[in-house]
Amino acid sequence: MELDEFDRKILRHLQREGKIGLNDLAKSIGLSSSPCWRRVKRLQEGGLITGYAAILDPKALGLHALAYLHVSLVDHAEETIETFDQFVQAEDQIVECCSITGSNDYLLKVFANDPEGLERFIMHRVLRLGVVRSSHTNFVLRRTKFSTVLPVHDTY
Repeated sequence: MELDEFDRKILRHLQREGKIGLNDLAKSIGLSSSPCWRRVKRLQEGGLITGYAAILDPKALGLHALAYLHVSLVDHAEETIETFDQFVQAEDQIVECCSITGSNDYLLKVFANDPEGLERFIMHRVLRLGVVRSSHTNFVLRRTKFSTVLPVHDTY
């Protein structure tokens, strides 16, 4: 999908303020409401805008522990991967999962109430799954940057 400067402005603005009204969005990017609405609709239908969400504060929810869990599976059989993928999809504590290159197969981003909760999750849920060969955990001491905003440039 070809993007012009107005499309890029819309995408940048909606990432930072997804709750903005259409009239305010149109005004902030220099368009009238109808063309702005058509562009937003086209960006949604084209799959560039996949949804809108409220961003919550983990600490306000009592989630004071965050870790990145590197996981190696026992093998790469289709059944093993499917079992692990189904587990990941069902677990609310796992907020992100990526299949990665290198010595591990997956990288999980996991939240818990406290370090003990993370330990319980890893020991009683992840490792007891039966398809994990090994894991390595990095506890996050402090987040220095968090953003859901993707770069929207003319060229990359």
